Amino acid sequence: MNPRAPSGTSAHPDFFDGTYVSFWIPLAVLVVALAIKLPSVIKLWRDPLLRAVGGLLLLGCGVYVFASPSMLAWTNRVTGVPNFAAPVVYSLITAFCGACLLLIIAWRDGRSDRTRRTRRATRWVITAYTGVIVALWVLFAFADAPVERLRDLDTYYATTAFMREVILLYLLAHTAACVITFKLIQNWIRTDGLDSWLRAGLRFLAVGHAVNLLYDGSKFVAVLARWTGHDLDRLSTDVAPLVACVGAVLIAVGFVLPHVGQFLQRRVRTRLGHWRLRPLYLLMRSATGCGVAFRLRAGAELRLTRRETFIRDALLHLGRYLDEDLRRRAYDAALGRGFEAAEAGALAQVVTVQDAVETKRRRGGDQVGGPLGRPDIAGLLDEIESVSRALRRTGDVEAVRESAAAMAESVPAP
Repeated sequence: MNPRAPSGTSAHPDFFDGTYVSFWIPLAVLVVALAIKLPSVIKLWRDPLLRAVGGLLLLGCGVYVFASPSMLAWTNRVTGVPNFAAPVVYSLITAFCGACLLLIIAWRDGRSDRTRRTRRATRWVITAYTGVIVALWVLFAFADAPVERLRDLDTYYATTAFMREVILLYLLAHTAACVITFKLIQNWIRTDGLDSWLRAGLRFLAVGHAVNLLYDGSKFVAVLARWTGHDLDRLSTDVAPLVACVGAVLIAVGFVLPHVGQFLQRRVRTRLGHWRLRPLYLLMRSATGCGVAFRLRAGAELRLTRRETFIRDALLHLGRYLDEDLRRRAYDAALGRGFEAAEAGALAQVVTVQDAVETKRRRGGDQVGGPLGRPDIAGLLDEIESVSRALRRTGDVEAVRESAAAMAESVPAP
């Protein structure tokens, strides 16, 4: 049966129409996702999962590059075969679906938990989707598709022998992959102990594959309508590309979100820890007369480590001036004022450290006087962040100090 071109459908759409937008937006998102992942892939090249994610994103970029109408026309022109780009794009889509399914299987089971069931599933997916790709090319070789179609090939050749089977085969393979991947992700999301960023990424992946099922549904309805003599081609030429655009963006976000989220969380936590240690750092700098040397190329993690090391070293040198009796009185005074045990301990440490700094200055550094006692400084070294945060509460610190002083005055001299 000779195919009939649908009314109002151009074989060569204008470059600036919505069709091109629906291809270049997901391509841009996938390229950004690949750029974000690429440093980790290169740095940890031996990690098979990272390599798989990088390869999958690269394959996704290839799908949208070769599926754009301009590249379809270029491929057909270079090969000299009308619609040669069709099996190329269908093969890329099929390979992407199979690779995504393989990645989810391997990602869920982990690197070391390669069970017999996982290996069997992997072999099944590779065999099935390789067979689909081979069948696509064999069917296309037998098909008679002389008229180049860049936007509406699925519906234009929906009733053409062998091309009909090509179209149905890639749609069925795509639908099966989306359904299976969606089910695997849903089961994975329900498991306990998942990192919050990983769980969020999986939700994006699940929604993305669910949206892709709408793409398949639009294509199927348009093709079935052609079989029954109706014209619903707009579902295939206008609706499906936009739906695929949304699905691709969601899937790209799903793969990148765990990596980016964890990176940003570590960065924020590091910078927040650096900022929280500032009050205690300034106090120790005033006590020692020096600070951490500034280095322009030092990263956030290194700056935090150097600040922590400086504070602990300064506290060790200040240890001989720490008054353990004062710390106990300050702790009891803080508890008496209604503070919780953790808060009372931090406030007591602040009072003790400030007193030690003043005592050191009064004695002229390490040249005069001996130690006030043998305080247990290990707890202080482990609590530098809470002590530093308590330093910001000047009103509470002063109130605890006054209460501790009053308690000392109330004790009769021996």
